[in-house]
Amino acid sequence: MKSRTITKLTPLLICGLIATGFASSARAQAAGPAQNLLDSKFSGSIGGFVMQSDVSAQLNGQSSTNPEINFNDTFGTGSSATRIRADALWRITPTQHLRFMWFDNSNENSRVLANPVKWGDYTFNAGSNVTAKSKFAITELAYEYAFMRRPSYELAGTLGVHYTDISLELSGAASITDANGVVTVLPVASKAGSLPMPLPVIGLRGGWVVAPNWYVDAQGQFFKAKVGDYDASVTEFRLGATYMFTPNYGLGLGYNNFRTNVDVTKSDYSGTAKFGYSGLQLYLTGAF
Repeated sequence: MKSRTITKLTPLLICGLIATGFASSARAQAAGPAQNLLDSKFSGSIGGFVMQSDVSAQLNGQSSTNPEINFNDTFGTGSSATRIRADALWRITPTQHLRFMWFDNSNENSRVLANPVKWGDYTFNAGSNVTAKSKFAITELAYEYAFMRRPSYELAGTLGVHYTDISLELSGAASITDANGVVTVLPVASKAGSLPMPLPVIGLRGGWVVAPNWYVDAQGQFFKAKVGDYDASVTEFRLGATYMFTPNYGLGLGYNNFRTNVDVTKSDYSGTAKFGYSGLQLYLTGAF
């Protein structure tokens, strides 16, 4: 339901960018349209991915340590998928910025299991049709300081917070064993694990006006530590090239690689989760 809402809102966001752009269409004419991405107070992009994703997870039971499940190998890559990323940058001053990023990757797929799968206290039986739903969402807010800034490029250090929400659910015929060893067969069962993770990240971001209409940007982020119940790591690399066909609007093509690993022991989720994706992103850019 959430992905449908986002899909409906996307045209409204694009129309809003266009309306705002007409109000400031005279900017950056002398230096070339791409210069606006380096000098404008507000800039942003929204687009979709053609990518490969990898999901592996382990959800332990109350009295058992279960093996890790590779969701791609077990259930396929997804018959229904939503992959959207949005970025926004506010230049408070030429050297101090706030950056926002939101990413959503949702998959759903069903498959007849060749082997039993243990997930929490449930065992989903071989030969049964099981549906796997995975959702991975990131919201990031970061502060940037451009310690190197020239008329055609800037290099900034970043410090931010990643709020990552991983949700994994299996549903289908399953069996459950109680503390006395009694096995109960359930024709329809569903077991979900949700793993919200607020984690700090540090990194670098650079942007370069390479031609009047072309802007190239690159970004890298990293974090690895044990914080509370989480033992986690996050790495991300992104490279993009944008063609600004007007001072306010452009189209971009980028490559994004993201990996996160977490080991957690909590009452609502005890186990591990690994998520990664890499691929091309086509996006619409606006600068005002």
